[in-house]
Amino acid sequence: MGLLDGKVAVVTGAGNGIGRGVALGLAHAGARVVVNDFGVTVDGRDPSSAAAQAVVKEIEALGGEAIGNAESVATMAGGQSIVDAALARFGDLHIVVCCAGILRERMIFNMTEEEWDAVVAVHLKGHFTVMRPATRHMREKRRGRIVTFTSTAGLEGSPGQPNYSAAKEGVVGLTRSTALAMARYGVTVNCISPSAETRMTERLPDGRRAQAAAPPEAVAPVVTFLASDRAAHVTGQVIHVRGHQVSLWSHPAPLRAITSREGWTPEALAEVYDQALGQDRLRRLDALGIPWPPKAE
Repeated sequence: MGLLDGKVAVVTGAGNGIGRGVALGLAHAGARVVVNDFGVTVDGRDPSSAAAQAVVKEIEALGGEAIGNAESVATMAGGQSIVDAALARFGDLHIVVCCAGILRERMIFNMTEEEWDAVVAVHLKGHFTVMRPATRHMREKRRGRIVTFTSTAGLEGSPGQPNYSAAKEGVVGLTRSTALAMARYGVTVNCISPSAETRMTERLPDGRRAQAAAPPEAVAPVVTFLASDRAAHVTGQVIHVRGHQVSLWSHPAPLRAITSREGWTPEALAEVYDQALGQDRLRRLDALGIPWPPKAE
C-alpha cells in the first residue's frame, strides 16, 4: 500500500528539477499525476510540451499513471485547464503542488516592467490560478492538500532578484491566507522552501550555488508526507528542505514594543529607538559580507 493510493495530484513545473522529483515521488506513493510544465527555458521562453511528456513516460515506466499538460500557470485559463485535466481524466483532485517558476535577475534600479511582470505572473499569480479552481473543488469535497513553494530569496531577501523575492514572499502570505480559509473544510495548505541544485541555481554565483548544493529529489519525500493523510493536522507551515535536513520556520511576530504616554514625535523616537527597539538584523547582510551600518565617509 502506498501513502497516496487512490489520490489524484496536480504538479506544476513538473518537467524538470524539483517539480519532476515531486511528480515522480507522488506517483511512487500511489498517486495518479497531472504533470504540468509549460516547457520553457529558465527565463520563461520557448514553450514546449516535451518536458512534461518525458516525465509522464518516466512515471508510466515505473508502473504509475500520469498525463501531461503544457498549459501556462500565468493565465487564469491555464490554471483552470490544469485542474480540469485532472477532473476529466481521473475524476477527482486531492493534491495540488505548485513548483512552476522562472527567473529574470536584475538589480531593482535596472529591472524593466516586463521582467517584473513575467516573474510575478508565473510564481505568485501562477499559484493563484491553479489554487482558485482547486480550492473550489476541495471545499465541495471537504478535503484536500495544497503544497506551495517559496524560497529563502523571499524569506530573507536577494539583492539581484527583487521580482522573484517579492513573488516568493507573496506565496507565503497566500499560503497562510488560504490555510485559514480552508481549515474549516479539512484542507491543508503548507509551503516548502527548498535548497537544491536545479536549472535555476546554475545561474547563481559559486558561493550561492554551494549553499544550494543538494539533490532536487530530496524535496519529494517531504511533499509526499504533506500530501498524505498522515499530515492532516499540519497546515499554514513554512518548511525548509535541504538534502537530509528539514527545518520548520517561524511565523512573523512582534519582537519588542514601546509606548509613549503623550504620543511620539520624530525626535523623541530617535532618542530611544536604538536602545528600546533596535533591529532584527537581516541575516543575508552577513551571508553576503555587506557591512552594516555603512562606514561614515
